[in-house]
Amino acid sequence: MRQVDVAMIVIKSPSEIAIMRKSGAILALALLAVRERIAPGVTTAELDAIAEEIIRSHGAIPAFKGVTQHSGQAPFPATITSSINDELVHGIPGPRKLRDGDIISIDCGTIFKGFVGDSAFSAPVGEVTQEAARLLEVTEQALAVGIEMMRPGNRTGDVSHAIQQHVETRGFSVVREYTGHGVGRSMWEQPQVPNYGSPGRGARLRPGMTIALEPMVNQGAPGTRILSDQWTVATVDGKPCAHFEHTIAVTRDGPVILTLP
Repeated sequence: MRQVDVAMIVIKSPSEIAIMRKSGAILALALLAVRERIAPGVTTAELDAIAEEIIRSHGAIPAFKGVTQHSGQAPFPATITSSINDELVHGIPGPRKLRDGDIISIDCGTIFKGFVGDSAFSAPVGEVTQEAARLLEVTEQALAVGIEMMRPGNRTGDVSHAIQQHVETRGFSVVREYTGHGVGRSMWEQPQVPNYGSPGRGARLRPGMTIALEPMVNQGAPGTRILSDQWTVATVDGKPCAHFEHTIAVTRDGPVILTLP
């Protein structure tokens, strides 16, 4: 894990965290509405429209729409990312219909009064296999384990190690190429928080830090690949994966989830 320049980490004031909580609450409402609509036969474009309508009706704007990650990449065209089965993140919504037995991961971001909320969940479509249900359960648990470690005095490596241990001792693997990250006025801030690592390493957590923590877990090998649309990330072996995320504030009293209704 590379060293982080602590001067690059933006500490938020209580008033800024309050705005981020509002941004996160709007996002949570959008994700809740999307989750309730997930069913066989529904298209990912329909889910995208639901999220965008709710976000804009509450005075926020979609954080992902128009974003690029590197030069030459087409701007992301939608409000949510919708990733199905072996697709991990950054799937582009469209006419694709959900099928019974699918796993879908929805990631979304909001900007409210200049501050970003970032959150994601994975959900079953209809009836899924027992192993798929277990993958979802372990990944969501890994997020809770990581959140519990986000206390002042701990280091980012403590969070990373806790997530990795929870996942790997249950027979799954954590993705290496994509990480949790600081978030605030920008969607990507320091520090990075991988889902693997060594305790006692990395940036020390301090009150006022805000981090989007997001375990990404594969049923098979940890490797990923980018599909031809230059956005969608999928598992290298074609096996299912899952992704959960919350934006967290580090406070003197412990971690506070900012992306709740």
